[in-house]
Amino acid sequence: MSLNTTPKIAVRELFKRYEGASVNALEQVNLDIGANEFVTFVGASGCGKSTLLRTIGGLETHSAGELLIDGRPVNGPGIDRAMVFQHYSLYPWMTVMQNIKFCRQLKAHTQDITSSDVEAASGRADALLRLMGLTPVADAWPNQLSGGMQQRVAIARALMGRPEIVLMDEPFGALDAQTREVMHDLIRHVHRLEKATIVFVTHDVEEALYLGQRVVLMAPRPGRIDTVYEVPFGDQRTQDLKHAPEFLRMKRDILDRIRETSGMKTDLEQLQRLSATPA
Repeated sequence: MSLNTTPKIAVRELFKRYEGASVNALEQVNLDIGANEFVTFVGASGCGKSTLLRTIGGLETHSAGELLIDGRPVNGPGIDRAMVFQHYSLYPWMTVMQNIKFCRQLKAHTQDITSSDVEAASGRADALLRLMGLTPVADAWPNQLSGGMQQRVAIARALMGRPEIVLMDEPFGALDAQTREVMHDLIRHVHRLEKATIVFVTHDVEEALYLGQRVVLMAPRPGRIDTVYEVPFGDQRTQDLKHAPEFLRMKRDILDRIRETSGMKTDLEQLQRLSATPA
């Protein structure tokens, strides 16, 4: 991102405290994310990555600091942002197509919608069905779909309103390894076509490296940004990249840093010493 360009998302000295638990969930978080950037967040449990994501989405309020989108303060959810969660949250009484169109239909009840708007919405829904490979199951019910297919529906629904920012909180965490690989390539394809800014939280370092243009490593107690890694692999990636020596080196470096920042490295060293001690 050019220094002369206003960042899409600007986080300035962000602080978040849960008063009831007396926990500082975020402290002195500073980060710029550019338009159409794909940024992934990793870190040990409790490091605040999901809290930061929800704050960007307007689902959490910060205690101090500044959070800006296109230079404007975030004061709550907005139509410029969409969220995709690990649990699909589809409406079981609606078909795939009805789930995808739901938000647009809800908007139609509160605003004056012309016939051309309805036609455009239908065209958008059809295009998303094709993009997600869902056309054959457009009339199916959610309980008739696999987990991967349900998450495709959730992503299509999130994209329906053409959001400028898509916030994803471990969206593939519940999927099996083979389905995850398919979804990795699908979401990268979606990013290229939709040109939205994607902020993606995961526990999986390999996933973060394969998807992201940058990987942001957060450290816990309090939640803060520890290291930002520039990912050097370009936009044309295949699954074979995950076996490349440079990819594996970066993965190992990030994992080592997560262990250091969370205290897990010390715990592992103590366990190794104990296991090496004769009974």
